[in-house]
Amino acid sequence: MAEATISPDTQAPARRVRALTGIQPSGELHLGNYLGAVRNWVTMCHSHEMFTCIVDYHALTSPLEPERLAGQTFEMALAILAAGFDPQEGTLFVQSQIPEVAELTWIFVTLTPMGELERMTQFKDKASRQTSVLAGLFIYPVLQAADILIYQAQAVPVGEDQVQHVELTREIARKFNLAFGETFPEPEAVVPALGGRIRGLDGKAKMSKSLGNTISLLEPPTQAWEKLRTAVTDPARLRRSDPGDPSKCNIFTLHQNFSPQATTQMIDSECRRAGIGCVDCKKLLFTHMDAELAPMRERAAKLRAQPQQVREILEHGAQHARQVARATMAEVREKVGFYRP
Repeated sequence: MAEATISPDTQAPARRVRALTGIQPSGELHLGNYLGAVRNWVTMCHSHEMFTCIVDYHALTSPLEPERLAGQTFEMALAILAAGFDPQEGTLFVQSQIPEVAELTWIFVTLTPMGELERMTQFKDKASRQTSVLAGLFIYPVLQAADILIYQAQAVPVGEDQVQHVELTREIARKFNLAFGETFPEPEAVVPALGGRIRGLDGKAKMSKSLGNTISLLEPPTQAWEKLRTAVTDPARLRRSDPGDPSKCNIFTLHQNFSPQATTQMIDSECRRAGIGCVDCKKLLFTHMDAELAPMRERAAKLRAQPQQVREILEHGAQHARQVARATMAEVREKVGFYRP
């Protein structure tokens, strides 16, 4: 961890605010993950005590291939590190390496009304697309609350679609504290200003690997350009001579995330008067986007050549996370009143 700052009043190390976030092991990061989450984590590593978890328990709520899960988990860790996550500043680990989180989930389940879970918009959306809804999907937000609270996290960087789950976590913390005594903080959601609103290359749905409307963070630049070249722009701009509305164009949103302010201001002005075409606009975006992604591909290649380095980072992170989780669970067991021989 980095050296803590010194408070001028007490001359004692000032403790950084602890943050917890997680991502499912899909095996690769894409632009939506990066802009909506990972880039924010990389920045927060330098201002917060950052715990970043690859949530393989959560992955069990979706169809998966067991023989691929471990490999996808490794690939996700590699991609997070390649994106700039500093393991000297933050803690990167795998959820299932901390079994205490499952124990805390059950305790929280006994405190959580079904009505609270039934109103979760993500549950309702996913359940509506399934013929048989499994209990794991229903209690998913409770496991998420355990992930956050077992590390006593005070901040939770999430996309806008996860804010409701953080609110439930706050409610669960209040219920436990009321029933058993003050134990958990009530964490705050931290939502990125732009990244949480990124649509896919189709210009409609949220970026998603399953929908095929995104660009993988580490894919070759030629493939990335082909996907960007055919991406949807302002639907009202049918010809090169038609003026556009950047507020309705997802390419402009990507410019706001990757391009310098002078470039975005120029595009905003020129698009409105048809002074720049969509292809040229995309070429400019690709130039700035690739300037940020190229170093990540280089770091990924180095890590892939030394896989043991990734494994050691995950093990070191798990050791630190276990230490915190075990201390929390010792306090929880005592307060709940479990038998101790």
